[in-house]
Amino acid sequence: MFTQSNICIIITIVLYLAFMLYLGFRYADSSSQSVGDFYLGGRKLGPLVTAMSAEASDMSSWLLMGLPGLAYSTGICDVTWTALGIGIGTYLNWLIVAKRLRTYTEHIGADTVPDFFERRFKDNSHLLLGISALVIVVFFIPYTASGFSACGKLFSSLFGFDYRIAMIVSAAVIVAYTATGGFMAASTTDLVQSIVMTVALICIVCFGIGEAGGIGNVGDYAASMDGYLSMTHMYDAATNSAVSYGGFLPTFCTAAWGLGYFGMPHILLRFMAIEKPEKIKLSRRIATIWVFIAMAVAIFIGVIGLTMVHEGAISAVTDPERIIIVIAQFMSKFGIVPALLAGLVMAGILACTMSTCDSQLLAASSSISENILRGVFNINLSHKATMIVARVTLVIISIIGAIFALDPESSVFQIVSFAWAGFGASFGPVILAALFWKRCNRWGALAGMLGGGVMVFVWKFAIKPLGGVFNIYELLPAFVFALILMVIVSLITPAPDQDMMDEFDAVRTHAAAIK
Repeated sequence: MFTQSNICIIITIVLYLAFMLYLGFRYADSSSQSVGDFYLGGRKLGPLVTAMSAEASDMSSWLLMGLPGLAYSTGICDVTWTALGIGIGTYLNWLIVAKRLRTYTEHIGADTVPDFFERRFKDNSHLLLGISALVIVVFFIPYTASGFSACGKLFSSLFGFDYRIAMIVSAAVIVAYTATGGFMAASTTDLVQSIVMTVALICIVCFGIGEAGGIGNVGDYAASMDGYLSMTHMYDAATNSAVSYGGFLPTFCTAAWGLGYFGMPHILLRFMAIEKPEKIKLSRRIATIWVFIAMAVAIFIGVIGLTMVHEGAISAVTDPERIIIVIAQFMSKFGIVPALLAGLVMAGILACTMSTCDSQLLAASSSISENILRGVFNINLSHKATMIVARVTLVIISIIGAIFALDPESSVFQIVSFAWAGFGASFGPVILAALFWKRCNRWGALAGMLGGGVMVFVWKFAIKPLGGVFNIYELLPAFVFALILMVIVSLITPAPDQDMMDEFDAVRTHAAAIK
């Protein structure tokens, strides 16, 4: 039976979803002008849209579910080192990669990340194009599935809807506006969604502090738990005691989450799409400030939630990733306005998910329709047929992602962390070398890409289970392995030809002249 609070929440969510669909249809005409516009928006993004769409598409559902859930269950150690790594990685990615990548991709006419690899290294064999496209598909499908899963958890928790039905309906809405409006629709909705996410964080913090007995009470209770506020220990709820985080190596590897940014295709596409490279500095400032504040607030929500449980305001949750949902549900019982705000919080969770899924779907779709079909297999289609293939590919990838998300017990944080490592290790070293090391050749790039991707699987499933010093996040060892392999292979194989080196120097000079 639907209560007044549930009806208010539903109204807010329906209005939000309707507005997302409206934006998709609004950009339908412009996105159909060319395939390049569909996937890159004609390089017309302004600095604000670029910054906020990049970070909204980056945050995914773990901002409002993963981070608070981790802080709620284990304290601030693990989640804070992760957030610090991500914040620093965000800044460095904008500082080091954005301007050079924007300049290079325009200079060589590349519209996707795999296309950039092929044109940068003059790979006429299409090996780099095909393998990088497959890497995107392999890691984006589980990444997208985690987003669909978050949507299913939201609606099943709120209204008792069947998890699978809720997940599929949510996925259908995301696919509808993305397939209709393309990159411009995804980027514009991401800007809107970043605003909704911000409002959601503010609402929960303000309400939660009040119900937890004030900010002083939150701090006192957190401090009373052994290891909860420590940066070197985690809190073990089962024994109500502190557990060592493992010393320097695990801490460093967790902070190494930031390395993943250098290889995230959906973020790199935002760098490629900004209208003027001169505006990147402004975008960097906006993005970095928002990311640090948003993550800090999300972590604080986990601490607030645990205090609210202690104070008896809400019941303990079996799935920590649902803590923000439980708080919002509790807030909705205080009247119509709080219920509408609770609905906005739920819309914020959807915003986290949708802003990431739409970007991932576009990147994966372009990898198959543009890079594999046209680039590798040289299948030339008419403009109309190409657009149909692009949209059908997007739908097929969504269906596969939904199949992966059928398990309601899947962990959003764990799925995202694995896919993040996959992209970071496969693409990160290659992107950095492509932009800053003239001696790197296609064989080195290929070795680094394959080595990084394979090592993520090897470390995760074969080496990490050994425990001890090997029990670390797979991104760092895979990234280092890929980097070393790429350098060695590049140096033992023939150097790039003079044309490639002259092109590299021309881009470097042009990028350096941009203030």
